[in-house]
Amino acid sequence: MENASEVCRVGVKVPPFWPNEPALWFVQLEGQFALSNITVDATKFYHVLANLDYKYVCEVKDIITNPPTENKYEKIKTELISRLSASQEQRVRQLLTHEELGDRKPSQFLRHLRNLAGSDVPDEFIRSLWTSRLPSHVQAIIAASHNRSFFFYVYYGTTDTPH
Repeated sequence: MENASEVCRVGVKVPPFWPNEPALWFVQLEGQFALSNITVDATKFYHVLANLDYKYVCEVKDIITNPPTENKYEKIKTELISRLSASQEQRVRQLLTHEELGDRKPSQFLRHLRNLAGSDVPDEFIRSLWTSRLPSHVQAIIAASHNRSFFFYVYYGTTDTPH
């Protein structure tokens, strides 16, 4: 009986890199790694490299040209996220000065503000900011509401307030 060695290639469906949400992109990528049973550090590292545009390769050029001997994937992941993600200060500044309802539903806009604010900004402040940026007729409806049920309906999809 011959001792044959077999090499199998597994296709990974890597989404296009999301420079505005690198941490979320890595979550998607790691899902693909899990589905494809990819556990080798170097394989993960080179999948990341193969799916980055030139602009983002330049962001991590130092890591690519001199990768660590171990944990290459974790290093490039950590650095891409930290170098491309907006700082908490930048997100709060954007929250306070630039965000408008636009073509979003009020509930989508509120979730967007909540995501920008992170966990450090109190919900009452976010609600106040959100309300002030809604059309005046919607602001009037919210102001007329004597309880928080409308807010909870828009944000959580229910009128049940947490106890």
